Amino acid sequence: MGQSTMEVTPPEAMTEAELEEIRARSEAATAGPWVSYVEGRDHLSGDSLIMTADQDIQRTNATVADQDFIAHARQDVPRLLAEVALLRRRP
Repeated sequence: MGQSTMEVTPPEAMTEAELEEIRARSEAATAGPWVSYVEGRDHLSGDSLIMTADQDIQRTNATVADQDFIAHARQDVPRLLAEVALLRRRP
């Protein structure tokens, strides 16, 4: 991906509470690895789904913990990446 030319405010370090919340969601979710199968991209018929080690996660099979993990990933992953970048800049 290309670098943005906009100024970016350095992120604040993650709190232990933030890390613990992410850890708890990760540990509560179905074991991995997970694979995304998108109808039309990865196969030609059926539904798009996420395959876990145990089951297909579709609307009816996802556990509450899996749904929370998936939904929070949009915020958690960028936050974790910012934390890694912050740590790498430290002497």
